[in-house]
Amino acid sequence: MLLSITANHTPATDLGYLLHKHPDRLQSFDLSFGQAHLFYPEVTEDRCTASLLLDVDPVGMVRGKGRKQSFLLDQYVNDRPYVASSFMSVAISQVLRSALNGRCNHRPELVETPLRLTSEINVLPVRGGEEFIRAVFEPLGYDVSTQTYPLDELFPEWGESPCFSVRLEGTKAVAELLNHLYVLIPVFDNRKHYFVGSDELEKLLARGAGWLADHPLKEQISRRYLKFKPSLYRSALARLVEEAQTDDLEAEEMDDALEEDLPEKTTSLNQQRHGSVLAALRASGARSVLDLGCGEGKLLRELMTDRQFEQIVGLDVSVRSLEIATKRLKLKQLPERQANRVKLLHGSLTYRDRRLEGFDAAALVEVIEHLDPPRLAALERMLFEFARPKTIVLTTPNREYNVMWESLPGGQVRHSDHRFEWTRAEFQNWAEQIADSFGYTVRFLSVGPEDKEVGAPTQMGIFERLEEG
Repeated sequence: MLLSITANHTPATDLGYLLHKHPDRLQSFDLSFGQAHLFYPEVTEDRCTASLLLDVDPVGMVRGKGRKQSFLLDQYVNDRPYVASSFMSVAISQVLRSALNGRCNHRPELVETPLRLTSEINVLPVRGGEEFIRAVFEPLGYDVSTQTYPLDELFPEWGESPCFSVRLEGTKAVAELLNHLYVLIPVFDNRKHYFVGSDELEKLLARGAGWLADHPLKEQISRRYLKFKPSLYRSALARLVEEAQTDDLEAEEMDDALEEDLPEKTTSLNQQRHGSVLAALRASGARSVLDLGCGEGKLLRELMTDRQFEQIVGLDVSVRSLEIATKRLKLKQLPERQANRVKLLHGSLTYRDRRLEGFDAAALVEVIEHLDPPRLAALERMLFEFARPKTIVLTTPNREYNVMWESLPGGQVRHSDHRFEWTRAEFQNWAEQIADSFGYTVRFLSVGPEDKEVGAPTQMGIFERLEEG
């Protein structure tokens, strides 16, 4: 099976930097199912082509597997060595890992540069025909052309083969193209050669970040990628829908972002909030910290300046916010040791996520008020029951203080996306119930200028996990 990527701009040899593979050398890589060879059949200033050829060992890849067979010799007589499938996705992830992840140490400015690219896949087995190929790739901005083949030239009455040569043309960053191919190639025939579990769900969401949530066939793509496993594709669809809703809200928030921040500008309340959260995290002695609902990375940036925090992870449901955070924190330009200290994760706060377990502390800064009550209940279990960090620092608006801002009409919340804002008594009642239910203690602090009647604009709860046993 062969995948070719051609750059059609000047200098086209930039493709070699982006793929981390020198155009003058043939390179071979051992894989669990055979070998991959990467070479450049043409290299000029105006046109450069890189080809990834897989040489699959059809016997070696199944030796000792005990796989379910559709007929007696299915493990030995099949099309797997000759068609683009999950083998190609694995080869992309291993041979072109840096390019797939959007890293280019020698020419970092190229990573996000859209290039005129042509990709050819020979051949792709497709359940659904040319119409399905176009329905998958055209919404992503590709010009699609295909070529079909007869099952047997000697017996034309047998009809057409389900295999196609596919040519895609579009202006894309190389990492964007590779992520599309990584996810979509196995979708066309739904015959992954390895076990599909929860880690595949995370791969789908990570590699589909920024495009899958808006794809008109996201449901069909998710089902096929996850081999129709109900628990997996339902979870994937729920998280994709949540991402799409968040993106819609962000478009509105670009116009009315000052609605939440304007009343706070005179008191620099956001800075005071972050300062109070950082002080609480430092006092806890935490070495590993989660910033849940990290947004565009404002708190993460401050955490990174303190050497006490050796492991820093930010999680957000919005891919766009994570992209902004990546740029703001300059993660791709950091030295390797510093970059390994910080990680951004795409995910939801309302689903159990084993990546969030085992941390010393977690911060949720102005997050819970954006959740409807059923989703808030899901967050409670995810955070206090499953993730269970030793310390949780949580802030939320004090509704009583809203009367202090003339710019905020009476009875309104501070932001259109706030589902609720609690009084001090309501927040403390909720926090104490949560602490009692999940084995924590909680204490409360005020953040910002405090009024005798209505308190401070922000209220903060610091939860400490009780010693178990």
